[in-house]
Amino acid sequence: MIETPLSRPDRRTLLGVAMGAGAASLLPAVARADTPAVAAVIEGMVRDHGFQGVVLLGRRGRVQSVHASGMAHIGQGLPMRADTALGIASISKRLTAVAVMRLVEQGRLSLDGPITTWLPDYPAATGAHITLRRLLSNSSGAPNPFRAAVEADPALLREPWVGTAEAVRRLATGDLVFEPGARFDYALSNWILLLAIIEAVTGQPYPEAMRRLVLDPLGMRHTTPVAPPDVMSYRTVSPPVEWTNPRPPFLAAAGGWYSTAADLLGFAHRVYDTRFLSAASRAALTTIEVASDSYALGGRVRTVSIGGTDVRAAWETGNTNGYRSVLGHRLDGRGAVVILNNNAVPQRTMDGFAEALLRAQA
Repeated sequence: MIETPLSRPDRRTLLGVAMGAGAASLLPAVARADTPAVAAVIEGMVRDHGFQGVVLLGRRGRVQSVHASGMAHIGQGLPMRADTALGIASISKRLTAVAVMRLVEQGRLSLDGPITTWLPDYPAATGAHITLRRLLSNSSGAPNPFRAAVEADPALLREPWVGTAEAVRRLATGDLVFEPGARFDYALSNWILLLAIIEAVTGQPYPEAMRRLVLDPLGMRHTTPVAPPDVMSYRTVSPPVEWTNPRPPFLAAAGGWYSTAADLLGFAHRVYDTRFLSAASRAALTTIEVASDSYALGGRVRTVSIGGTDVRAAWETGNTNGYRSVLGHRLDGRGAVVILNNNAVPQRTMDGFAEALLRAQA
């Protein structure tokens, strides 16, 4: 095993199989030792990129191996554990998409109805042209004054009094930027509107609606919109430079959740491999809507070459401040990888790491 100066005090947390308290929260499994190929990929990532975080490989919802490397919170002297919950950023979008699909299945929402059906006070000149399908695929053309508003008033990210209605008015209202469906635009306004619609239809705050629709039914007991006190994200770890991650409630649907690797493995398995959702909902979540970005509803579908064969995978990534994450789930059910990181490893490197692990797993 390759050690870095940071990982040396924590060498027992870089394991081929999770032990002790870290294993208690994992899905039931008989974990096996890593293959030499998997071990080599992980050791190379720690050595070459200073990776610290959690790496989990599984198949059909069962953990095969899990590794924890480095520190969850340097200032508190807390090592990373297999069950550490880290910020998952935009993987939150896929969780939100699953909640929407459950409401579609209940007949309370429609992917292709105008958003004014559920937000009657939203300006009709814009809202009549925007659908849930376009919001979920970041192709709505919704107005996106968020960046300019935050630059003008940075306190917006720290003001808990900015409720959903105010966030919609200030950050997601205006003229269409482009004709819905014309192109991809990773605009936070899409997800502010989706959060508002979920709250309007369920009559519950978004976190409560998510708990009822997604988290509790899928057994995601360690997934929360509140930052755990025992984790921190970093710009650098030597020297340690903290990178705080303010997430106001109105951004929760876009990127506000914290989760564990085991919770995400279970989420992907139950959503893509079981009948938790209808066949139509599973197809909608894995059908590419925007070809230029391989984007479906709430996440991408990526083709990974494994053993000379092209394999489709549901591919969610997250990137906010120092938190980086990947959830890659083979749609043939033959493997999955979850990577959670808190020291700003470049997202392209994280994607390559995840692909290499899926190849090594095979």
